[in-house]
Amino acid sequence: MKATNKPMSFKLLFLVICVSISYLTVNAQSYDVDLLRKINHSYSEPTGNVMWVISESITPVAIATPLSVFALAWIKKDRKIALKGLEIASAEIISSLITSPLKLGLKRERPFVTHSDINKYSTGGSYSFPSGHTSMAFATATSLSLVCPKWYVIVPSFTYASLMGYSRMYLGVHYPSDVLIGAIIGSGSAYLSHYLFKKISENKKNTSTANLF
Repeated sequence: MKATNKPMSFKLLFLVICVSISYLTVNAQSYDVDLLRKINHSYSEPTGNVMWVISESITPVAIATPLSVFALAWIKKDRKIALKGLEIASAEIISSLITSPLKLGLKRERPFVTHSDINKYSTGGSYSFPSGHTSMAFATATSLSLVCPKWYVIVPSFTYASLMGYSRMYLGVHYPSDVLIGAIIGSGSAYLSHYLFKKISENKKNTSTANLF
């Protein structure tokens, strides 16, 4: 049986297991903190201002992306485009549903709380692991790239997502491992959403074909 035919529950369980193992592996290493120090201690005000803007942009970008696709679908009166917007929104929701419980379950303190030499330059409310900003950015970027696999969509999308992850470290509110696992969760959520919508589409086609006989 091909991997694409595996049940959704298996894929989601596999994703969660990978996240947990990756967390235990990466978090145990001292270079996690060392790398954060190098990034955070290189702070300069001009770059810091840019990183702050990128960091704070995640909510409007995450909302605007599927809404823009919905708007395009409405203008063109195209149901297929609307489904792409729904797929992107679903990827973002899945990402949040995975990230939030992990934060509350693992309760990793923010780096500026645990290490006094880490400077905080941005907001960081709840627990640190994983990075919700990074997870959402990669869910949006990956999903958008899957529904519109064009280089002029893929390159800016992943550039933005990567800068989001870097900004969270630069501003002192996340460890590198938080960002790494956030990226994995976000991308995995997008692929899961893509898989679900593909299966739904296939089932509808099979049902329509069966009704012809």
